Amino acid sequence: MSDDSARTLLVVEDDPGLQAQLKWAYDDYRVLIAGDHGSALDLLRAEEPAVVTLDLGLPPDPDGTREGFRLLGAILEAKPDTKVIVVSGHGERASALTAIAGGAWDFYQKPIDIEALGLIVRRAFHVRDLEVENARLAEEGASDNRVLGGMITGAPEMLKVARTIERVANLDVSVMLLGASGTGKELLARGLHQASARRDSAFVAINCAAIPENLLESELFGHEKGAFTGAVKTTEGKIELAHGGTLFLDEVGDIPLPLQVKLLRFLQERTIERIGGRKAIAVDTRIVCATHRDLDAMIAEGIFRDDLYYRLAEMVVRIPALAERPGDAVLLARHFLHQYAPQMNPAVRGFAPDALQAIDEGRWPGNVRELENRIKRAVIMADGKLVMKDDLDMAAPDGDVAEDWLNLRAAREAADRVAIRRAMTHSEGNISLAARLLGISRPTLYDLIRQYRIQA
Repeated sequence: MSDDSARTLLVVEDDPGLQAQLKWAYDDYRVLIAGDHGSALDLLRAEEPAVVTLDLGLPPDPDGTREGFRLLGAILEAKPDTKVIVVSGHGERASALTAIAGGAWDFYQKPIDIEALGLIVRRAFHVRDLEVENARLAEEGASDNRVLGGMITGAPEMLKVARTIERVANLDVSVMLLGASGTGKELLARGLHQASARRDSAFVAINCAAIPENLLESELFGHEKGAFTGAVKTTEGKIELAHGGTLFLDEVGDIPLPLQVKLLRFLQERTIERIGGRKAIAVDTRIVCATHRDLDAMIAEGIFRDDLYYRLAEMVVRIPALAERPGDAVLLARHFLHQYAPQMNPAVRGFAPDALQAIDEGRWPGNVRELENRIKRAVIMADGKLVMKDDLDMAAPDGDVAEDWLNLRAAREAADRVAIRRAMTHSEGNISLAARLLGISRPTLYDLIRQYRIQA
């Protein structure tokens, strides 16, 4: 999108008086006027406006809504990321529900209050600016983080994690990644390996929780032929296979106590003995481990050795949950849609506004893994070009009531709060930069911060 189109507003209105009034009211933007379905679509394709205000009463049905809703669908089909603000005086409640269900970004009831509608328009533009900024940050993040396994993020919280991992990659220290399930710990471990001098040697991963306790020792340390029933040949363990490279121990908190002692001995002496073996074997393997469990509590309970913890946790990196990474859910959702749609449902090209809102506001207890599975399912279930909110099969956030969404003032205030918090995060507390991201003045931002009691 060009700079001109980013600040372009298309007003679809058949009343000449209102056309002139609205064009005068929006002197901060490049305003285009269309009076019917055909001219509106022509301007949309030629100019790609970021925001559209759409009067539902258009010819040849100026006293109804049929033509307006038909144009709404055509706009979103041609350019799904357009913020369409529907304006109507016809059966406002029913029209509002139909408009929002059809993908409209907001709804305003006639008679028009220029100042109130102007606030909605400004909010639409600054939300669009934030989306563009998130996309830019995501591209920069993808470029910066290619060495970290191609991690996709625009969130400062995750970029800080990436920078930390890059700094320790070439230091011969054990790294412990702490975070909830599905936050990308193995992806980061692979990225650490690729960023280190060990990148040309093996990266070996093992999930300690997925292997039965009686087999885990053999998996880690290997065994000699005849060491136990079924040991028909000598087999190297994962530690040995990762010689010169990196061993990733996922869910290290599930290693049983007796095996913790043997792992500690390896970390201290850098030698191993296979099961049934008598010879010490020198192994140069870097250990990176991860867990979602509370190791401090396990140490207090005596089920995880504190001396092993200190050997494994020479550097601790905490991975934020997806809900703590503003904007990342939408970035990742778009990535997964483009990944899965070509094979699973080629007709799908993007998300409806209500779906993006649901993704952005979701808590995602299963983090990126849950999001990926949800998007994969939604792509399969989608009937048209856009994934709708219902395709995601997401429950409403705790405390939300479906009727609350009909209160547009409350919805707008909630959106303002989210946008301001994200702008403040992206600008690292710089009020001037945050105001530019939001498309408002510094005094206006200060007023909103005070009004919403946001910590600046």
